[in-house]
Amino acid sequence: MTKAKPVAVFFLALLVALPAFSAGQSPLLNAMTAELDRSFTALHTADEVPLYYLSYQVCDVERHNLAASYGALERNDHSRQRTLDIDCRVGDFTLDNTHEIRGEFDPSSFNGAGGARIPLDDDELAIRTVIWRNTDEAYKNALERYTKVKTNQQVLVEKEDTSADFSREKAAVFIGKTAHESVDVEFWKSKLAAWSARFKDHPEVQTSGVRLSLTNDNRYFVDSDGAKIETGQAYARLSLYCSGICDDGMSINRTETFDADSPNDLPTGEEVDRTITRLIDELKALLSAPLAEPYAGPAILVNRASGVFFHEIFGHRIEGHRQKSESEGQTFARMVGKQILPDFISVYDDPTLEEFDGTFLRGFYRYDDEGVPGQRVSVVEQGILKNFLMSRSPINNFPNSNGHGRKEPGASVVARQGNLMIESDRQYPFDSLLVLLADECRKQDKPYGLIFYDISGGFTQTGRRGPQSFKVLPLLVYRYYADGRPMEAIRGVDIVGTPLSSFEKIIATGDDYGVFNGTCGAESGWVPVSAMSPSILVSQVEVEKKSKEQEKPPLLPPPYEPSGDKTIMGGLDR
Repeated sequence: MTKAKPVAVFFLALLVALPAFSAGQSPLLNAMTAELDRSFTALHTADEVPLYYLSYQVCDVERHNLAASYGALERNDHSRQRTLDIDCRVGDFTLDNTHEIRGEFDPSSFNGAGGARIPLDDDELAIRTVIWRNTDEAYKNALERYTKVKTNQQVLVEKEDTSADFSREKAAVFIGKTAHESVDVEFWKSKLAAWSARFKDHPEVQTSGVRLSLTNDNRYFVDSDGAKIETGQAYARLSLYCSGICDDGMSINRTETFDADSPNDLPTGEEVDRTITRLIDELKALLSAPLAEPYAGPAILVNRASGVFFHEIFGHRIEGHRQKSESEGQTFARMVGKQILPDFISVYDDPTLEEFDGTFLRGFYRYDDEGVPGQRVSVVEQGILKNFLMSRSPINNFPNSNGHGRKEPGASVVARQGNLMIESDRQYPFDSLLVLLADECRKQDKPYGLIFYDISGGFTQTGRRGPQSFKVLPLLVYRYYADGRPMEAIRGVDIVGTPLSSFEKIIATGDDYGVFNGTCGAESGWVPVSAMSPSILVSQVEVEKKSKEQEKPPLLPPPYEPSGDKTIMGGLDR
């Protein structure tokens, strides 16, 4: 289908002179702009099916990782990589090569081509050559897939959602600062080694460690609409973990993380020492705790655990593309304007927030991965569904992006969460929430309720082929007895259920907002996210037994002897 003459011009144009650019933008962005202008000019009329949109994104990601265990450094590595992603669209805004192909497995709908490596040096011709070669491949693949889309359209019934494939957006121009945070390796080596040595005093701890990670994530974006964006963010994380094995073979682990935009803003003193002590105490309690039985009854999910709960069972279901795809369950597609949460709950997602009450938010960004400014989106107001998180893939009645198109390098964009915020008009101090929990237990004739203090994450099924269910993975759970007996740790619990019925059972919330920072994996890869929520009281939560390992604890004690020295070794704040 490709006409010979325009393509020949495209190949030979490598010999033309390089255009000049302003000094404000980086040499990398200059090279991307030059090659995009040349490629789009040559290719948009190169075939009967026009190239109507082209974008380049380069992610320049630098990572530092340090880790220590048992008082010794075990990891010290540094890496940097530039990844090119191309969005090449043929056809028009209404129907293009990205359109969902129904009735058959389509691997291209799950991720991109994997991205291409770009030179780390700012050699313009070298960079443009890699972009040129990959643009040619992307263009040919787009033409081939467009043919499949047209054929698929002719043999299948009309889709339920007939909205366009791509939205028209105002081109943004933003040249911001890039991130260049560094790690004081010697300082952190000493800290990590000292902290990790503390776990040796406790033979119950089978594995343990302390890790420091730093990521400088700089992103460069240009498109045929005229967008030019250069932004950078840094993510620093300090992680503490320990684990052990129960007599029945169940593995138990406790972990805590601290997040900031620079290693200099991470804690280095007493806060870390106290956290290590708490993790060890919690591990010991769980190792000797009784195994939980299946249960359905009242419960409290403490703030951060509540944030994970909402992220998993609610947040993914208000991502725009899930209302459009024929393979999705479309939980809320026809519920705009209807009540889906209690009338005292409101939810919004705001990626423009850099912090919440002084706490760093990993879900912050200025522009999404389609060049659209991140925006606050009011999703639910007093329980009523108002909006969805949108990329540039429109859905019925929502024709535009609100800056939530996200991905990791090498994947294709879909709508994703950023900073998910749950607000409540029915707040109680936590002690009052405990009283309400005991009252609810007595009302249901339950001897106890459950309190979920920590949740590691979970997974949810949103597709039509499977049940519309979720599973959330708690790490620290207590029984709270209605008759006043002391709380009791239990182990081996997973929360299960279906989303719509779970939302109906929220009775009240605390006034104790907390932040969960994490990294979420979905179709477009792993992206940093945050969730902010108060503790919530639910009239019923269902739990099932967690699967467990069968391996016995170690037969021999560790080769080191506990020192018996309980002196805090973390040192002073830097």
